[in-house]
Amino acid sequence: MSALPPPAQALNDAQIAEMLTPQAMWRDPALVRSALIALLSSIVVFGGLAWLISGTEGWESVQRSFFNWEHFRASFPKIWDGFKLNIKIFMIAEPIILGIGLLLAVIRASRGPALFPLRAFAVVYTDLFRGAPVLLVILTLGFGVPALRIDGIPNTPLVWGTVAIILSSSAYQAETFRAGIGTVHGSQRAAARALGLSSTQAMRYVVLPQAIRRVIPPTLSGFVGLQKETALISVLGPLEATRQAQIYGSLHFNYTSYVVAGLLFISITIPLARFTDYLLNRSEERRSMGGAV
Repeated sequence: MSALPPPAQALNDAQIAEMLTPQAMWRDPALVRSALIALLSSIVVFGGLAWLISGTEGWESVQRSFFNWEHFRASFPKIWDGFKLNIKIFMIAEPIILGIGLLLAVIRASRGPALFPLRAFAVVYTDLFRGAPVLLVILTLGFGVPALRIDGIPNTPLVWGTVAIILSSSAYQAETFRAGIGTVHGSQRAAARALGLSSTQAMRYVVLPQAIRRVIPPTLSGFVGLQKETALISVLGPLEATRQAQIYGSLHFNYTSYVVAGLLFISITIPLARFTDYLLNRSEERRSMGGAV
């Protein structure tokens, strides 16, 4: 009597990883066919768009005005210097935005009656700066506060433009954190209190760690929006990337500099957007598998 085959064993991580390698995946006929169809359709669509655009009457004029290689090289150094200012504004503003947003969210999630004035302030703050356009906030603070000539505070448009971005973005970030706190089930807080933790300790050690982990993807989306919003400070005069592009375009009557500035912003925002998509997909996979988010 022949021996029975050994029982099937669960695949380990190494075997799963081997199955997901590019070499193994390309041996799947269905996957190869799908990839070829996707490639062919992309070539047809984008090739057709390129043919339609290049066949228009004004294409040569647009090419000279927006895609001139000589102007690209000439404008790049100044725009790159301005883009460093955009990055500096972003690096300074983002930690402050996260801190203010988290503080506002915790205040709004508090339940004590003694904190009602703070909760009311947080609600008014959030509604005000979420409702007002960012550009109007920048113009109001950037031109209004320096005009007051208050001793002891900086009066440069760059500082108040950055403050305006912080105030506006922190209102959105506060709602993101508040949504994350709301996803933590009330039983978590009740269990923490049953173990002897105070309300503050339950928020700090039980609720906030889970809430922050769950809002990482939308927070990264806010990073993408903030990097683009730094360009709005150009209306106040600081020589960031957009302002440098405007100056070059007005001096040389060529708008390739705007393309240069756009490419610099895209070089940061696209990787951030793809990383956000990765975290969202991973979070969704964990949720579908019943694991921790």
